[in-house]
Amino acid sequence: MASDAFLSWANRTVLRPGREEPYLSIQDIVVFVRDLEVSKRFYLQQLGFELITEQRLPTGERWIEVAPPDGSANLALVEPKPESPEYKLIGGYRWVLFMTEDVDAKYKEWSERGVRFTTAPETPGWGGTYARFEDPDGNAFGLEGFDEVRQSLELRRQAHAQKLESERRTAQELEIARQVQARLFPQIQPELKTVEYAGICVQARQVGGDYFDFLNLGPQRLGWIIGDVSGKGIAAALLMANLQASLRSQSALAFDEPETLLRSVNRLFYDNTGDSAYASLFFADYDEAAGRLRYVNCGHLSGLLVRGDGKVDRLESTSPLLGLFRDWNCSMREQPLSPGDLLALYTDGITEASNERGDEFGEQCLIESLQQHRDLPCQALLTASLMVFSDSVFRNNTTTSRRSLRSSRLVADVSSGGLNGLWPLSVAPAAIGARRRNLARLGECPQHGSGPETLELWDFNRL
Repeated sequence: MASDAFLSWANRTVLRPGREEPYLSIQDIVVFVRDLEVSKRFYLQQLGFELITEQRLPTGERWIEVAPPDGSANLALVEPKPESPEYKLIGGYRWVLFMTEDVDAKYKEWSERGVRFTTAPETPGWGGTYARFEDPDGNAFGLEGFDEVRQSLELRRQAHAQKLESERRTAQELEIARQVQARLFPQIQPELKTVEYAGICVQARQVGGDYFDFLNLGPQRLGWIIGDVSGKGIAAALLMANLQASLRSQSALAFDEPETLLRSVNRLFYDNTGDSAYASLFFADYDEAAGRLRYVNCGHLSGLLVRGDGKVDRLESTSPLLGLFRDWNCSMREQPLSPGDLLALYTDGITEASNERGDEFGEQCLIESLQQHRDLPCQALLTASLMVFSDSVFRNNTTTSRRSLRSSRLVADVSSGGLNGLWPLSVAPAAIGARRRNLARLGECPQHGSGPETLELWDFNRL
C-alpha cells in the first residue's frame, strides 16, 4: 500500500496546468451529527480543523464545512431531522482516513485534548501506523501514517526552502542590479544659467530598458537623450547599459557631428545585440545663445510642440529605430523656439495607458494637459508626480522628461511601455500614479494606469 502511486495524495492540491480533462477533486465528505454546535467545537477546538464555511441553506437547514490544515477535501457537518433516514446514519465507522506524518504525535496531542481513541497506534498487516478515533456522535475515523509519506513531505519542505532561498538570492541580486543601473543615470547635471531641469526614472520592475541622460556639449550647449530598449527586465537593462556606454564614450562627437555619433552608436548596438534588439531614441541639442533646438527622432512618437497661441506642431520621426540595420543613417532637424512654446516628447506608455475600463489616455488628453498647465515649475511637477506614483497601479514602462522655457517652454520626454520619451511639460507626472490622477483631474480626462517612468524636467528661463 505504501507505494509511489499511493503517495500521489501529496500532489492532489497542485493545479494541473493542462486542460485535456476538466478539473476534478473531492470537495465534501458528509458526516451526519446530532448537534452542530457540539460537533463544530469538537472539530475546531479538539482536532484543530479550520472552519471553511457556515451558512443556512434556502431550506432553512444549517451547513457547516470543516477541514484539516492540509489537503483539499472538506467534512460537511449535517444535522438531519430525527424522523429522516439520514438520522439513522449517525455513528459507526465512516471509512474516512486522515493522513499524518506522525501518528504517535497526533495521538498524544488529540488524546490530551479529550479526543476518544478506540484503538491506540498500531502496525496493521498492510504496513504503516494506524489508530481510530470517534467524534461526540460516535462517528469513527482512521488516522494513518507511513514512512514514505514522512519522507515525501520532508523532501517537499526542503524543495520549498530551496525555492525560497533561490527567490531571496534573486531578489537580492536584482536589488543590486537596480542600484547599479541607478548609477548609470546622470549623477551630475551640467549647468546653464538660463536652464532649470530635473530627471528621474522609476522602473516597473527592479531594472529595465529605460534610459535618459544629460550631456554637456560645450559652452551654452546642452544635450539630452532619452531612449527605451526593446524587451523588459534584466535583458533590457543589459542592452540599456550597452547603449548608455556607447553614447557617453563618444559624446564628444555630438558637438560638431551628432549624426556621426548616432551612426557609430547604431553600428555598435547592431553588432553587439541579437536580431530582435532595437531601441527608440530621441537626441536633442539645445543652443542657449541661439535659442535653437536641433534634434534627431529615432523611431519615437511625434513630439508635441505646443505654441504660445495653443497651436500644436508635431516633431515627427526623422530616422529609423536604432539597431535594426547595420547600414543606418539619420538626419537632424532644427526647430526655433519662441516665448511661450512647450515641447513634449513622449512614448506610447503615456498615450496608450488605459484605465480599468480599457479607455486609453490618448494624445488629446496629453495635449489638453500641456495647454492648461504649462506654468508649473519643473521640480514641483517632479515632486507631485512622485507622490502620486506611490499609487502604482500601472503596468507599462514610462519615461518622461520635461523642459520649459520661462518665456518659452520646452518639454523633454515621456516614455513608457516598450519605448521611452522625454517631455518638459507642465503636467509631467514623474510617476504613473500622478499621471493617472493629476492628468485626469487637471485635464478632465479619464483616469488611466501606466508603468515605470522616467522624467526629465527642464526650465529655460531666458532665450
